[in-house]
Amino acid sequence: MASFVDRVVLHVSGGTGGHGCVSVHSEKFKPLGGPDGGKGGDGGSVTFRVSDQTTTLLDFHHAPHRRGGNGQPGMGDWRDGKDGASLILEVPDGTVIKDRDGNVLADLVGIGTEYIAAAGGQGGLGNNALSSLKRKAPGFALLGIAGSEADIVLELKSIADIALVGFPSAGKSSLIAAMSAARPKIADYPFTTLIPNLGVVQAGDVRFTMADVPGLIEGASEGKGLGHNFLRHVERCAAIVHVLDCAALEADRDPISDLAIIERELDRYDVDMSFAGADGDVVPLNARPRLIALNKVDSPDGRDMAGFVRADLESRGYRVFEVSAASHEGLKALGFAMAEIVMAARKAQADMAVKVAPVVLRPRAVNESSFTIHREERNMLPLFRVRGEKPERWVEQTDFQNEEAIGYLADRLAKAGVEKELFRIGATPGDTVVIGGDNGMIFDWEPTMMGGAEHLAAPRGTDLRLLDLGDRPTRSQKRQEQQDRRDAKSAARAEMAAEREAGIWTELSDDRTTSKAHSIAADLAAEGSSEHTGAAQD
Repeated sequence: MASFVDRVVLHVSGGTGGHGCVSVHSEKFKPLGGPDGGKGGDGGSVTFRVSDQTTTLLDFHHAPHRRGGNGQPGMGDWRDGKDGASLILEVPDGTVIKDRDGNVLADLVGIGTEYIAAAGGQGGLGNNALSSLKRKAPGFALLGIAGSEADIVLELKSIADIALVGFPSAGKSSLIAAMSAARPKIADYPFTTLIPNLGVVQAGDVRFTMADVPGLIEGASEGKGLGHNFLRHVERCAAIVHVLDCAALEADRDPISDLAIIERELDRYDVDMSFAGADGDVVPLNARPRLIALNKVDSPDGRDMAGFVRADLESRGYRVFEVSAASHEGLKALGFAMAEIVMAARKAQADMAVKVAPVVLRPRAVNESSFTIHREERNMLPLFRVRGEKPERWVEQTDFQNEEAIGYLADRLAKAGVEKELFRIGATPGDTVVIGGDNGMIFDWEPTMMGGAEHLAAPRGTDLRLLDLGDRPTRSQKRQEQQDRRDAKSAARAEMAAEREAGIWTELSDDRTTSKAHSIAADLAAEGSSEHTGAAQD
Protein backbone atom coordinates (compact mmCIF):
# COMPACT_ATOMS: atom_id res chain seq x y z
CA MET A 1 0.00 0.00 0.00
CA ALA A 2 1.41 3.37 -1.03
CA SER A 3 2.26 5.71 1.81
CA PHE A 4 1.83 8.84 -0.30
CA VAL A 5 -1.23 10.95 0.55
CA ASP A 6 -1.81 14.22 -1.27
CA ARG A 7 -5.39 15.06 -0.24
CA VAL A 8 -7.00 14.90 3.19
CA VAL A 9 -10.04 16.34 4.93
CA LEU A 10 -9.15 17.79 8.30
CA HIS A 11 -11.20 19.13 11.20
CA VAL A 12 -9.38 21.81 13.16
CA SER A 13 -10.53 23.73 16.21
CA GLY A 14 -8.89 26.33 18.41
CA GLY A 15 -8.62 25.90 22.15
CA THR A 16 -11.17 27.34 24.55
CA GLY A 17 -10.21 30.39 26.57
CA GLY A 18 -9.98 30.09 30.35
CA HIS A 19 -12.61 31.63 32.62
CA GLY A 20 -11.90 34.75 34.60
CA CYS A 21 -11.55 34.50 38.39
CA VAL A 22 -13.78 36.05 41.06
CA SER A 23 -11.68 36.79 44.13
CA VAL A 24 -11.35 39.43 46.84
CA HIS A 25 -7.94 40.16 48.33
CA SER A 26 -7.69 39.45 52.05
CA GLU A 27 -4.81 39.86 54.48
CA LYS A 28 -4.27 40.63 58.16
CA PHE A 29 -5.98 43.85 59.27
CA LYS A 30 -7.28 44.22 55.71
CA PRO A 31 -10.03 41.65 55.12
CA LEU A 32 -11.53 43.46 52.11
CA GLY A 33 -8.60 44.53 49.98
CA GLY A 34 -10.52 44.81 46.73
CA PRO A 35 -10.99 42.44 43.78
CA ASP A 36 -7.88 40.51 42.72
CA GLY A 37 -9.24 37.90 40.26
CA GLY A 38 -6.99 37.37 37.24
CA LYS A 39 -7.77 36.92 33.56
CA GLY A 40 -8.16 33.51 31.94
CA GLY A 41 -5.60 32.41 29.37
CA ASP A 42 -6.34 32.51 25.65
CA GLY A 43 -6.87 29.26 23.78
CA GLY A 44 -4.20 27.91 21.45
CA SER A 45 -4.48 28.27 17.67
CA VAL A 46 -3.96 25.70 14.92
CA THR A 47 -1.33 26.90 12.45
CA PHE A 48 0.01 25.28 9.28
CA ARG A 49 3.67 25.87 8.45
CA VAL A 50 5.62 24.84 5.35
CA SER A 51 8.57 22.59 6.17
CA ASP A 52 11.23 21.07 3.95
CA GLN A 53 11.24 17.96 6.14
CA THR A 54 7.71 16.96 5.13
CA THR A 55 6.79 15.49 1.74
CA THR A 56 3.35 13.96 2.26
CA LEU A 57 0.06 14.49 4.13
CA LEU A 58 0.08 10.97 5.54
CA ASP A 59 0.13 12.11 9.20
CA PHE A 60 -3.11 14.03 8.73
CA HIS A 61 -4.70 11.03 7.04
CA HIS A 62 -4.22 8.96 10.20
CA ALA A 63 -5.19 11.78 12.61
CA PRO A 64 -7.81 14.01 10.93
CA HIS A 65 -8.86 15.88 14.11
CA ARG A 66 -6.51 18.56 15.44
CA ARG A 67 -7.15 20.95 18.32
CA GLY A 68 -5.25 23.70 20.09
CA GLY A 69 -4.71 23.68 23.85
CA ASN A 70 -7.21 25.23 26.24
CA GLY A 71 -6.33 28.29 28.28
CA GLN A 72 -6.10 27.98 32.03
CA PRO A 73 -8.57 29.86 34.26
CA GLY A 74 -7.49 32.95 36.13
CA MET A 75 -6.54 32.84 39.79
CA GLY A 76 -6.66 35.10 42.81
CA ASP A 77 -3.89 37.47 43.86
CA TRP A 78 -3.94 39.09 40.37
CA ARG A 79 -2.60 35.94 38.67
CA ASP A 80 -3.59 35.40 35.04
CA GLY A 81 -4.10 31.92 33.61
CA LYS A 82 -1.60 30.51 31.11
CA ASP A 83 -2.41 30.60 27.42
CA GLY A 84 -3.18 27.31 25.71
CA ALA A 85 -0.44 25.71 23.63
CA SER A 86 -0.71 26.53 19.93
CA LEU A 87 -0.53 23.59 17.54
CA ILE A 88 1.98 23.94 14.68
CA LEU A 89 1.29 21.49 11.84
CA GLU A 90 4.05 21.07 9.27
CA VAL A 91 2.99 20.58 5.64
CA PRO A 92 4.94 20.12 2.40
CA ASP A 93 5.79 23.04 0.16
CA GLY A 94 2.94 23.63 -2.27
CA THR A 95 0.06 22.68 0.01
CA VAL A 96 -3.25 24.35 -0.80
CA ILE A 97 -5.86 24.80 1.95
CA LYS A 98 -9.51 24.94 0.90
CA ASP A 99 -12.88 24.92 2.60
CA ARG A 100 -15.58 22.32 2.06
CA ASP A 101 -16.97 24.26 -0.91
CA GLY A 102 -13.62 24.31 -2.70
CA ASN A 103 -12.75 27.95 -2.03
CA VAL A 104 -9.00 28.49 -1.66
CA LEU A 105 -8.13 29.77 1.81
CA ALA A 106 -4.34 29.71 1.51
CA ASP A 107 -1.67 28.63 -0.96
CA LEU A 108 1.38 27.75 1.11
CA VAL A 109 4.47 28.18 -1.05
CA GLY A 110 7.90 28.78 0.42
CA ILE A 111 9.61 27.36 3.46
CA GLY A 112 8.30 28.95 6.65
CA THR A 113 5.01 30.20 5.19
CA GLU A 114 2.24 30.01 7.81
CA TYR A 115 -1.53 30.09 7.90
CA ILE A 116 -3.76 30.14 11.00
CA ALA A 117 -6.63 27.79 10.22
CA ALA A 118 -8.40 27.96 13.61
CA ALA A 119 -7.88 30.79 16.09
CA GLY A 120 -8.00 30.12 19.81
CA GLY A 121 -10.78 31.47 21.98
CA GLN A 122 -10.42 34.60 24.09
CA GLY A 123 -9.92 34.24 27.83
CA GLY A 124 -12.45 35.84 30.17
CA LEU A 125 -11.64 38.89 32.29
CA GLY A 126 -11.43 38.53 36.05
CA ASN A 127 -13.29 40.76 38.48
CA ASN A 128 -10.12 42.81 38.94
CA ALA A 129 -10.27 43.98 35.31
CA LEU A 130 -14.03 44.61 35.56
CA SER A 131 -13.78 46.92 38.57
CA SER A 132 -14.24 50.66 38.19
CA LEU A 133 -14.92 53.71 40.30
CA LYS A 134 -18.64 52.93 40.22
CA ARG A 135 -18.37 49.12 40.38
CA LYS A 136 -15.58 48.75 42.91
CA ALA A 137 -16.05 45.09 43.90
CA PRO A 138 -17.64 43.04 41.10
CA GLY A 139 -18.94 39.68 42.23
CA PHE A 140 -18.64 38.13 38.77
CA ALA A 141 -16.14 37.46 36.00
CA LEU A 142 -16.37 36.83 32.26
CA LEU A 143 -16.26 33.32 30.85
CA GLY A 144 -13.76 32.17 28.26
CA ILE A 145 -15.14 31.61 24.77
CA ALA A 146 -14.59 28.64 22.50
CA GLY A 147 -12.11 28.77 19.64
CA SER A 148 -13.10 28.75 15.99
CA GLU A 149 -13.72 25.46 14.20
CA ALA A 150 -13.45 24.55 10.52
CA ASP A 151 -13.52 21.59 8.17
CA ILE A 152 -10.76 22.13 5.65
CA VAL A 153 -9.27 20.23 2.73
CA LEU A 154 -5.51 19.95 2.27
CA GLU A 155 -4.25 19.34 -1.25
CA LEU A 156 -0.61 18.88 -2.10
CA LYS A 157 0.61 20.38 -5.37
CA SER A 158 4.22 19.58 -6.01
CA ILE A 159 6.56 22.44 -6.80
CA ALA A 160 7.92 21.25 -10.15
CA ASP A 161 9.34 23.21 -13.10
CA ILE A 162 8.82 20.48 -15.69
CA ALA A 163 5.92 18.01 -15.89
CA LEU A 164 6.22 14.65 -17.64
CA VAL A 165 2.93 13.35 -19.01
CA GLY A 166 2.19 10.24 -21.02
CA PHE A 167 0.57 6.84 -21.05
CA PRO A 168 1.46 4.23 -18.42
CA SER A 169 4.77 2.46 -19.16
CA ALA A 170 5.85 5.25 -21.51
CA GLY A 171 9.06 5.58 -19.51
CA LYS A 172 8.45 8.69 -17.41
CA SER A 173 9.85 7.19 -14.21
CA SER A 174 12.82 5.84 -16.15
CA LEU A 175 13.55 9.32 -17.50
CA ILE A 176 13.46 10.81 -14.00
CA ALA A 177 15.78 8.09 -12.73
CA ALA A 178 18.18 8.60 -15.66
CA MET A 179 18.28 12.41 -15.43
CA SER A 180 18.26 12.87 -11.64
CA ALA A 181 19.18 11.15 -8.40
CA ALA A 182 15.58 10.04 -7.82
CA ARG A 183 15.02 6.28 -7.76
CA PRO A 184 11.32 5.59 -8.35
CA LYS A 185 9.90 2.11 -8.73
CA ILE A 186 10.33 0.86 -12.32
CA ALA A 187 8.76 -2.26 -13.80
CA ASP A 188 7.56 -3.56 -17.18
CA TYR A 189 3.82 -3.45 -16.43
CA PRO A 190 1.32 -0.57 -16.54
CA PHE A 191 0.45 1.50 -13.47
CA THR A 192 3.73 0.71 -11.74
CA THR A 193 3.89 4.29 -10.51
CA LEU A 194 1.16 5.04 -7.99
CA ILE A 195 2.47 8.35 -6.68
CA PRO A 196 4.00 11.43 -8.36
CA ASN A 197 7.79 11.29 -8.49
CA LEU A 198 10.04 14.31 -8.16
CA GLY A 199 13.61 14.62 -9.34
CA VAL A 200 16.18 17.42 -9.40
CA VAL A 201 17.98 17.86 -12.75
CA GLN A 202 21.22 19.77 -13.31
CA ALA A 203 21.70 21.12 -16.84
CA GLY A 204 24.81 23.29 -16.95
CA ASP A 205 24.33 26.06 -14.42
CA VAL A 206 20.57 25.60 -14.24
CA ARG A 207 18.95 23.35 -11.64
CA PHE A 208 15.27 22.55 -11.86
CA THR A 209 12.76 19.96 -10.67
CA MET A 210 10.88 17.47 -12.77
CA ALA A 211 7.71 15.53 -11.88
CA ASP A 212 5.57 12.90 -13.58
CA VAL A 213 1.85 12.20 -13.56
CA PRO A 214 1.12 8.50 -12.97
CA GLY A 215 -1.64 6.63 -14.75
CA LEU A 216 -2.78 9.28 -17.27
CA ILE A 217 -4.98 7.44 -19.80
CA GLU A 218 -7.95 8.18 -22.02
CA GLY A 219 -10.93 9.19 -19.88
CA ALA A 220 -8.81 10.49 -17.02
CA SER A 221 -10.88 13.65 -16.91
CA GLU A 222 -13.89 11.41 -16.18
CA GLY A 223 -12.15 9.61 -13.33
CA LYS A 224 -10.49 6.73 -15.17
CA GLY A 225 -6.98 5.70 -14.22
CA LEU A 226 -4.96 7.71 -11.73
CA GLY A 227 -3.96 10.76 -13.74
CA HIS A 228 -6.94 12.92 -12.88
CA ASN A 229 -6.11 12.60 -9.18
CA PHE A 230 -2.51 13.67 -9.70
CA LEU A 231 -2.78 16.34 -12.39
CA ARG A 232 -2.77 18.94 -9.63
CA HIS A 233 0.92 18.18 -9.11
CA VAL A 234 1.80 19.71 -12.49
CA GLU A 235 -0.32 22.86 -12.18
CA ARG A 236 2.69 24.90 -11.08
CA CYS A 237 4.99 23.69 -13.87
CA ALA A 238 6.55 26.02 -16.43
CA ALA A 239 6.51 23.47 -19.29
CA ILE A 240 5.10 20.07 -20.20
CA VAL A 241 7.07 17.24 -21.76
CA HIS A 242 5.07 14.60 -23.60
CA VAL A 243 6.82 11.26 -23.18
CA LEU A 244 5.69 9.10 -26.12
CA ASP A 245 6.36 5.37 -26.23
CA CYS A 246 7.83 4.48 -29.63
CA ALA A 247 8.06 0.77 -28.80
CA ALA A 248 4.50 0.14 -27.60
CA LEU A 249 3.35 -3.46 -28.01
CA GLU A 250 -0.34 -2.62 -28.51
CA ALA A 251 -1.39 -2.69 -32.16
CA ASP A 252 -3.85 0.19 -31.78
CA ARG A 253 -1.31 2.58 -30.28
CA ASP A 254 1.23 4.91 -31.89
CA PRO A 255 2.91 8.17 -30.74
CA ILE A 256 0.56 10.40 -32.75
CA SER A 257 -2.65 8.91 -31.32
CA ASP A 258 -1.17 8.85 -27.81
CA LEU A 259 -0.32 12.55 -28.10
CA ALA A 260 -3.85 13.40 -29.28
CA ILE A 261 -5.43 11.53 -26.36
CA ILE A 262 -3.18 13.14 -23.74
CA GLU A 263 -3.69 16.61 -25.21
CA ARG A 264 -7.45 16.10 -25.12
CA GLU A 265 -7.33 15.07 -21.44
CA LEU A 266 -5.18 18.10 -20.59
CA ASP A 267 -7.69 20.36 -22.34
CA ARG A 268 -10.51 18.97 -20.19
CA TYR A 269 -8.66 19.54 -16.94
CA ASP A 270 -9.60 22.77 -15.17
CA VAL A 271 -6.59 24.39 -13.58
CA ASP A 272 -7.21 25.51 -10.01
CA MET A 273 -7.39 29.23 -9.31
CA SER A 274 -4.70 28.74 -6.69
CA PHE A 275 -2.17 28.76 -9.55
CA ALA A 276 -3.24 32.22 -10.64
CA GLY A 277 -0.47 34.49 -11.80
CA ALA A 278 0.33 37.96 -10.54
CA ASP A 279 -2.37 39.39 -12.82
CA GLY A 280 -4.95 36.89 -11.59
CA ASP A 281 -5.04 34.86 -14.83
CA VAL A 282 -4.87 31.07 -14.88
CA VAL A 283 -2.73 29.51 -17.60
CA PRO A 284 -4.22 26.24 -18.93
CA LEU A 285 -1.88 23.27 -19.10
CA ASN A 286 -1.98 23.11 -22.89
CA ALA A 287 -1.17 26.81 -23.17
CA ARG A 288 2.27 26.32 -21.63
CA PRO A 289 5.46 25.45 -23.54
CA ARG A 290 5.56 21.80 -24.61
CA LEU A 291 8.30 19.44 -25.70
CA ILE A 292 8.09 15.97 -27.25
CA ALA A 293 10.33 13.16 -26.00
CA LEU A 294 10.21 10.09 -28.29
CA ASN A 295 11.33 7.45 -25.81
CA LYS A 296 12.79 3.96 -26.23
CA VAL A 297 14.74 4.67 -29.41
CA ASP A 298 17.37 2.21 -28.19
CA SER A 299 15.28 -0.58 -29.74
CA PRO A 300 15.13 -0.98 -33.55
CA ASP A 301 11.34 -0.71 -33.68
CA GLY A 302 11.44 2.36 -31.46
CA ARG A 303 14.00 4.15 -33.63
CA ASP A 304 12.06 3.38 -36.80
CA MET A 305 8.82 4.67 -35.25
CA ALA A 306 10.57 7.86 -34.05
CA GLY A 307 11.92 8.55 -37.50
CA PHE A 308 8.48 7.97 -38.99
CA VAL A 309 6.57 10.44 -36.76
CA ARG A 310 9.25 13.08 -36.16
CA ALA A 311 8.51 15.13 -39.26
CA ASP A 312 4.77 15.14 -38.55
CA LEU A 313 5.31 16.37 -35.00
CA GLU A 314 7.77 19.08 -36.03
CA SER A 315 5.32 20.32 -38.64
CA ARG A 316 2.87 20.95 -35.82
CA GLY A 317 5.35 23.24 -34.08
CA TYR A 318 6.72 20.86 -31.43
CA ARG A 319 10.37 20.56 -30.52
CA VAL A 320 11.08 16.83 -30.76
CA PHE A 321 13.86 14.88 -29.04
CA GLU A 322 14.67 11.23 -29.60
CA VAL A 323 15.75 9.83 -26.24
CA SER A 324 16.38 6.57 -24.47
CA ALA A 325 16.20 6.24 -20.73
CA ALA A 326 18.04 2.92 -20.94
CA SER A 327 21.05 4.11 -22.99
CA HIS A 328 20.82 7.82 -21.96
CA GLU A 329 20.76 8.79 -25.62
CA GLY A 330 19.52 12.34 -26.22
CA LEU A 331 18.98 13.07 -22.54
CA LYS A 332 21.58 15.86 -22.43
CA ALA A 333 19.94 17.78 -25.26
CA LEU A 334 16.53 17.28 -23.68
CA GLY A 335 17.82 18.52 -20.32
CA PHE A 336 19.26 21.73 -21.84
CA ALA A 337 16.01 22.37 -23.71
CA MET A 338 14.11 22.04 -20.43
CA ALA A 339 16.58 24.37 -18.69
CA GLU A 340 16.10 26.96 -21.43
CA ILE A 341 12.33 27.04 -20.86
CA VAL A 342 12.74 27.13 -17.09
CA MET A 343 15.16 30.05 -17.25
CA ALA A 344 12.82 31.97 -19.54
CA ALA A 345 9.91 31.38 -17.16
CA ARG A 346 11.96 32.44 -14.15
CA LYS A 347 13.16 35.59 -15.90
CA ALA A 348 9.62 36.52 -16.90
CA GLN A 349 8.46 36.02 -13.33
CA ALA A 350 11.32 38.13 -11.97
CA ASP A 351 10.67 40.93 -14.47
CA MET A 352 6.97 40.96 -13.72
CA ALA A 353 6.14 43.90 -11.48
CA VAL A 354 4.77 42.74 -8.20
CA LYS A 355 1.32 44.14 -7.74
CA VAL A 356 0.79 45.10 -4.16
CA ALA A 357 -2.73 46.06 -3.29
CA PRO A 358 -2.83 49.41 -1.50
CA VAL A 359 -3.82 49.30 2.13
CA VAL A 360 -7.31 50.71 2.47
CA LEU A 361 -8.46 51.73 5.93
CA ARG A 362 -12.22 51.73 6.31
CA PRO A 363 -13.12 52.92 9.80
CA ARG A 364 -16.61 52.28 11.02
CA ALA A 365 -18.93 55.21 10.48
CA VAL A 366 -20.13 57.11 13.52
CA ASN A 367 -23.76 56.20 12.84
CA GLU A 368 -23.00 52.60 11.82
CA SER A 369 -24.30 50.04 14.26
CA SER A 370 -22.26 47.03 15.35
CA PHE A 371 -25.35 44.81 15.29
CA THR A 372 -28.51 44.16 13.32
CA ILE A 373 -32.02 43.21 14.49
CA HIS A 374 -34.49 41.39 12.25
CA ARG A 375 -38.10 40.61 13.01
CA GLU A 376 -39.15 37.00 12.44
CA GLU A 377 -42.28 34.95 13.07
CA ARG A 378 -42.29 31.73 15.11
CA ASN A 379 -45.49 29.91 16.08
CA MET A 380 -47.47 32.96 14.96
CA LEU A 381 -45.61 35.10 17.50
CA PRO A 382 -43.01 37.82 16.86
CA LEU A 383 -39.35 37.01 17.39
CA PHE A 384 -36.52 39.53 17.20
CA ARG A 385 -33.07 38.18 16.27
CA VAL A 386 -30.00 40.21 17.21
CA ARG A 387 -26.86 39.46 15.19
CA GLY A 388 -23.47 41.03 15.65
CA GLU A 389 -19.96 40.09 16.64
CA LYS A 390 -20.03 42.00 19.93
CA PRO A 391 -23.48 41.05 21.26
CA GLU A 392 -22.92 37.37 20.45
CA ARG A 393 -19.51 37.41 22.14
CA TRP A 394 -20.92 39.17 25.20
CA VAL A 395 -23.60 36.49 25.58
CA GLU A 396 -20.99 33.75 25.31
CA GLN A 397 -18.92 35.44 28.03
CA THR A 398 -21.82 35.76 30.48
CA ASP A 399 -22.31 33.42 33.42
CA PHE A 400 -26.10 33.13 33.58
CA GLN A 401 -25.91 31.57 37.05
CA ASN A 402 -24.75 34.93 38.41
CA GLU A 403 -27.33 37.73 38.63
CA GLU A 404 -24.72 40.46 38.66
CA ALA A 405 -23.21 39.07 35.46
CA ILE A 406 -26.65 39.14 33.83
CA GLY A 407 -27.09 42.73 34.92
CA TYR A 408 -23.68 43.59 33.46
CA LEU A 409 -24.76 42.02 30.14
CA ALA A 410 -27.93 44.11 30.21
CA ASP A 411 -25.88 47.24 30.78
CA ARG A 412 -23.61 46.41 27.85
CA LEU A 413 -26.52 45.73 25.52
CA ALA A 414 -28.29 48.92 26.60
CA LYS A 415 -25.11 50.96 26.10
CA ALA A 416 -24.67 49.47 22.62
CA GLY A 417 -28.20 50.60 21.71
CA VAL A 418 -29.95 47.23 21.53
CA GLU A 419 -32.80 48.32 23.82
CA LYS A 420 -33.33 51.51 21.85
CA GLU A 421 -33.37 49.66 18.53
CA LEU A 422 -35.87 47.12 19.84
CA PHE A 423 -38.17 49.97 20.86
CA ARG A 424 -37.76 51.56 17.43
CA ILE A 425 -38.76 48.48 15.44
CA GLY A 426 -41.86 47.87 17.57
CA ALA A 427 -40.88 45.29 20.16
CA THR A 428 -43.14 45.10 23.22
CA PRO A 429 -42.49 43.74 26.73
CA GLY A 430 -42.64 39.96 26.79
CA ASP A 431 -41.55 39.48 23.17
CA THR A 432 -38.95 36.81 22.42
CA VAL A 433 -35.47 38.11 21.64
CA VAL A 434 -32.70 35.82 20.34
CA ILE A 435 -29.06 36.93 20.34
CA GLY A 436 -27.14 34.81 17.86
CA GLY A 437 -27.98 32.22 15.22
CA ASP A 438 -29.92 28.99 15.46
CA ASN A 439 -28.20 28.13 18.74
CA GLY A 440 -28.43 31.64 20.14
CA MET A 441 -29.54 32.66 23.62
CA ILE A 442 -33.30 33.25 23.99
CA PHE A 443 -34.68 35.98 26.26
CA ASP A 444 -38.12 37.25 27.19
CA TRP A 445 -37.52 40.94 26.65
CA GLU A 446 -38.11 43.09 29.74
CA PRO A 447 -37.50 46.76 28.88
CA THR A 448 -37.50 47.83 32.55
CA MET A 449 -33.95 46.49 32.86
CA MET A 450 -32.08 49.78 32.89
CA GLY A 451 -28.43 50.56 33.39
CA GLY A 452 -26.83 51.80 36.57
CA ALA A 453 -26.60 48.63 38.62
CA GLU A 454 -23.36 49.88 40.14
CA HIS A 455 -25.38 52.50 42.06
CA LEU A 456 -27.62 49.89 43.69
CA ALA A 457 -26.59 48.54 47.08
CA ALA A 458 -26.83 44.75 46.83
CA PRO A 459 -24.79 41.74 47.97
CA ARG A 460 -21.95 40.70 45.66
CA GLY A 461 -23.11 38.44 42.88
CA THR A 462 -26.68 39.76 42.92
CA ASP A 463 -28.60 42.47 41.12
CA LEU A 464 -31.63 44.14 42.68
CA ARG A 465 -33.12 44.58 39.25
CA LEU A 466 -33.46 40.82 38.93
CA LEU A 467 -35.21 40.14 42.24
CA ASP A 468 -38.66 38.62 41.67
CA LEU A 469 -38.14 39.15 37.99
CA GLY A 470 -41.36 37.38 37.06
CA ASP A 471 -43.60 39.49 39.41
CA ARG A 472 -41.82 42.79 38.97
CA PRO A 473 -44.29 45.48 37.79
CA THR A 474 -43.78 47.34 34.57
CA ARG A 475 -43.28 51.09 34.29
CA SER A 476 -46.93 51.79 33.63
CA GLN A 477 -47.96 49.71 36.65
CA LYS A 478 -45.48 51.56 38.84
CA ARG A 479 -46.84 54.91 37.65
CA GLN A 480 -50.39 53.78 38.39
CA GLU A 481 -49.43 52.57 41.87
CA GLN A 482 -47.74 55.90 42.59
CA GLN A 483 -50.78 57.83 41.41
CA ASP A 484 -53.05 55.64 43.57
CA ARG A 485 -50.93 56.41 46.64
CA ARG A 486 -51.12 60.13 45.89
CA ASP A 487 -54.89 59.95 45.52
CA ALA A 488 -55.19 58.03 48.83
CA LYS A 489 -53.07 60.64 50.63
CA SER A 490 -55.17 63.45 49.21
CA ALA A 491 -58.37 61.75 50.33
CA ALA A 492 -56.99 61.17 53.84
CA ARG A 493 -55.97 64.79 54.17
CA ALA A 494 -59.37 65.97 53.04
CA GLU A 495 -61.07 63.72 55.61
CA MET A 496 -58.80 64.98 58.40
CA ALA A 497 -59.49 68.57 57.46
CA ALA A 498 -63.24 67.92 57.59
CA GLU A 499 -62.96 66.31 61.02
CA ARG A 500 -60.93 69.22 62.35
CA GLU A 501 -63.54 71.70 61.17
CA ALA A 502 -66.27 69.62 62.86
CA GLY A 503 -64.42 69.80 66.21
CA ILE A 504 -63.90 66.05 66.51
CA TRP A 505 -60.18 66.40 67.07
CA THR A 506 -60.69 68.99 69.99
CA GLU A 507 -63.00 66.74 72.02
CA LEU A 508 -60.70 63.88 71.62
CA SER A 509 -57.82 66.02 72.87
CA ASP A 510 -59.74 67.10 76.04
CA ASP A 511 -60.73 63.54 76.83
CA ARG A 512 -57.14 62.37 76.43
CA THR A 513 -55.87 65.12 78.77
CA THR A 514 -58.48 64.32 81.52
CA SER A 515 -57.82 60.58 81.38
CA LYS A 516 -54.10 61.18 81.58
CA ALA A 517 -54.52 63.41 84.76
CA HIS A 518 -56.63 60.76 86.51
CA SER A 519 -53.99 58.14 85.68
CA ILE A 520 -51.21 60.25 87.21
CA ALA A 521 -53.23 60.86 90.48
CA ALA A 522 -53.89 57.15 90.86
CA ASP A 523 -50.19 56.38 90.49
CA LEU A 524 -49.22 58.95 93.19
CA ALA A 525 -51.82 57.57 95.63
CA ALA A 526 -50.50 54.06 95.12
CA GLU A 527 -46.96 55.18 95.87
CA GLY A 528 -48.04 56.98 99.09
CA SER A 529 -49.87 53.98 100.47
CA SER A 530 -46.87 51.76 99.90
CA GLU A 531 -44.61 54.19 101.86
CA HIS A 532 -46.99 54.22 104.91
CA THR A 533 -47.13 50.44 104.94
CA GLY A 534 -43.35 50.20 105.02
CA ALA A 535 -43.11 52.67 107.99
CA ALA A 536 -45.61 50.72 110.10
CA GLN A 537 -43.61 47.54 109.66
CA ASP A 538 -40.41 49.28 110.79
